[in-house]
Amino acid sequence: MDLFIDVDNKKIDFNVQYRNRKTMSIQIEPTGKVLVAAPQGLSEEKIVEVVKGKGRWIVRKLEELKEIDYKSIEKTFVDGEGFLYLGEEYPLQIEVDKDIKVTSIMILRGNLYIKAPVRDVNMLRQAVEKWYREKCLVKVMERVDYYKEIVGKKPIKVRVKEQKRRWGSCTSRGHILFNWRCIMAPLDVIDYIVVHEMCHLIHMNHSKAFWELVEYILPDYKERRNWLKKYGVLLNI
Repeated sequence: MDLFIDVDNKKIDFNVQYRNRKTMSIQIEPTGKVLVAAPQGLSEEKIVEVVKGKGRWIVRKLEELKEIDYKSIEKTFVDGEGFLYLGEEYPLQIEVDKDIKVTSIMILRGNLYIKAPVRDVNMLRQAVEKWYREKCLVKVMERVDYYKEIVGKKPIKVRVKEQKRRWGSCTSRGHILFNWRCIMAPLDVIDYIVVHEMCHLIHMNHSKAFWELVEYILPDYKERRNWLKKYGVLLNI
């Protein structure tokens, strides 16, 4: 359902999706699309009222997005194209060897080096994503192990998966899921994502106590979070 509000003579369109939840949430995608998740049965009038109450915040976030040179990132997998890994950009170098069956990927002499049987974009993208996923799981497990004593609790299970709108999530069963794209971010940003989700093992909300725990562990967490908000859109292939 599409609705809109007026804020300082600016029309803001937003899309509403009804879900099985108790509260409303407002999310702004990197493309500038405003998404609202609302409890089942909530009236349009109440939704508009709540969104309008957040109108200035929405306008501010939309202005921040304009400062970022956003574009839908889809790699073309040509030699020299940059790929992010732990916050550093590595030029792509592809070697085609028809005698091999399995594609191999590594960081080699400052490049993201791929040795593949054919130069097929879809195959290369799948191989790179698989490599990112493997590297991400290793790194987040390493960071979880580092922070478990500081947080005072460790997850029952850690997984890396596809998450379109989240960098991580924590379930009531103590399972933490991480977006595989995290591995493209600098290590201090990965640490923020890990600590954020591990703190949910103590506080399953974003209460004052939750943020106090995050800040106790990472006093500069706001800077790390702001980096993710500003540049997270670039973490993609």
